[in-house]
Amino acid sequence: MKKSYNIEVDCANCANLMEDATNKTEGIKKATVNYMTQKMIVEFEDDADEKIVMKNVLKNCKKVEDDCNIEI
Repeated sequence: MKKSYNIEVDCANCANLMEDATNKTEGIKKATVNYMTQKMIVEFEDDADEKIVMKNVLKNCKKVEDDCNIEI
């Protein structure tokens, strides 16, 4: 399943780091973060619980940029 999320990220470099952190999160098949559109597109593993995975994604992204936000 693919889903799009609105995000708040301050710079393109942080967006790239958030993308890397998201792709390393368990339950994520593939994620892309676009700084210009402030969007994150996530493809989940087939058996993943979307809500739990996205809470972990936000936790991991806050390690990159502590004031980032993902509209879950």
